[in-house]
Formats: sequence, C-alpha cells, structure tokens
Amino acid sequence: MSVVFTRSPLRLSLGGGGTDLPSYYTERGGFLVAAALDKYIYMLVHSVFQRRYRMKYSEFEEVDDPSEIKHPILREALKLHWDGDPLEIASIADVPAGTGLGSSGAFTVGLLKALALAGRRSSTPAGLAEAACHIEIDVLGEPVGKQDQYVAAHGGVCAYTFNQDGTVDVRPLSLSAETLDRLQDNLMLFWTGQTHSAGAMLSDQDKRTKAGDKKMLDGLDRVKELGYESLELLEAGELERYAEGMHQHWEAKRVRSPEMTSPRIDSLYEAARNAGAIGGKLVGAGGGGFLLVYAEDPRPVRKVMAEMDAPELRFRFDFEGCAGTVYR
Repeated sequence: MSVVFTRSPLRLSLGGGGTDLPSYYTERGGFLVAAALDKYIYMLVHSVFQRRYRMKYSEFEEVDDPSEIKHPILREALKLHWDGDPLEIASIADVPAGTGLGSSGAFTVGLLKALALAGRRSSTPAGLAEAACHIEIDVLGEPVGKQDQYVAAHGGVCAYTFNQDGTVDVRPLSLSAETLDRLQDNLMLFWTGQTHSAGAMLSDQDKRTKAGDKKMLDGLDRVKELGYESLELLEAGELERYAEGMHQHWEAKRVRSPEMTSPRIDSLYEAARNAGAIGGKLVGAGGGGFLLVYAEDPRPVRKVMAEMDAPELRFRFDFEGCAGTVYR
C-alpha cells in the first residue's frame, strides 16, 4: 500500500466534562455525555520509497529514527506502534488547536488508525482510544482525561462511564429524530477570539484533585451529577431543561476554576443570554476557545454574536467516529 488517509472527529462535551481525568475517576468514578462533530483532524501517511521519516504538521521534521522526532505524540506513537520502513506523515485540521474541541486526542486516535492500516493491522474503537490514552496520559504524562480519545474513536452522541479501574463503558444515547434535529439546529458554537492552554487548566485541576481540595472535588461531584441529569433530559427530549442545566454547569465550572473565564467570554455569554439563549458554557478546559449556547430561536443570538465579532462554527454530529481509507 502507498497512501493511508484517516479522519477523526472533534467533540463537544454535553455534560459532566472534567470527570474523565484519572485523578478524579480512580477515586470516585467519572461520567459524561459527549458528541462527535463533523469537524475533523485529517492524517495522511505515505509508506513507499521513504528513506527518512518526514513529519508535516504545523512544523516540518525530517529524521532518520522516530526517537529523534520532536513532536511528542508522533514520536511515541511511532516508537510503540510502528516497526516498518520510514514514513511520511502529514496532518491538517478543520479547527486549530487550543479551541477546546479535543484536537489532541483526535490527532492521536487518527494517527494510530493510520499506522494500523499502514501496517495491515485491524483496530477497534476501544483499542484505538485506550492506545491513545496510554500515549498521552501514561507515556507523556499529560494531565488530560479520556474523553477526547474515546469520542474521536467512537463518534456519535454517547454516555461515557469512567470506572475506578480505568475501564470505560460507552453507551450511545437513545435520541428521537426530532430531539436530534432540534439539538443540532439549536446548539451553536461561537469563537471567543481567545485560544487557551488546556494543559495549564487541567494541570491545576489534576493537582488540586490529588491534594483533596474540597472546592475542586465538590465542583466535580456536582458536574458529574449534571452529567447524569443531562443524559436523562436529552433522552426525554426535554431540551429547554437540558439547556438550563448547561447554565448550571457553567456556573459550577466558574466556581471550581474562576480563571477559566475572562471579561470577553463573560460579555459574550451575557449577550447571548439576553438575546434568548437559555444556557451555555465554554467548551473544553476553559480560558478561551468556543462558547456553546442553546436557544430555541437561534436567529437573535446569531445576530448579536456577529455584532460582537464572534464568528459561528456551524456543525452537525458525526456518527462514524475515526475512519480510514487505503489507496494503493
């Protein structure tokens, strides 16, 4: 084979986000609801007549051995999951990193899928997700959770239970066609104009959780409760009540980590609420990225966000998960 192409979806946390970090779920168990988006990380692997490893992402690298690669995920993935000839690997994304949509986890899952196809090995969504988590959490020691990798691998709108032993249970939500259409039509993502460092935010959460910080643990416990409530309301089709829960989720998140917001983000959220948004929250660890809001009539919200120079990222849900094609 000569060229392998994969795409892995980015994600939205719909409830319970933050409880997927090992520092929390190994002690108390985690739970969240998340949806995969039709916005992707694309990976291209070329395996013929390559004399050196050529890595093309936001930078360019050309080396003789994978251990020399500077990009940590590319380096460790090749060291652990590739034993063939040198490769050329290129990646591109629909949305840049630092926007809270899980790009790092999607990148790792897409890369591992591509390496499996290039090496003529089968893979499963659960296997890809766990291998990606192992690289990011165990090998690289990043203070991240398992949500991004599992959503990128599985796709769809699912409930994820993070058990204390590290296993993850995945259950697709039972949503009526009407509920699914309303959810996709009335949820909106707006760019705040600010990127963020998820690592810094998550590192703070990780340290405070391990230290038994009561404020942090109480906040995460409440967010997990809201995750369970989100599941029930979404499956019941009670989207207005679900949106009210989004607002509670955002308030709990702000109490847990006040630095995750900013005057710009607060003003955008207030304007969206004044224009009819029932609830919303910042996507990802916080500090920047995209603002997610729900409104039964999206038009006034879109108008005021445009006036405040907050572009919308239109989306639908992805139900395929990480997928790949081999071109010979």
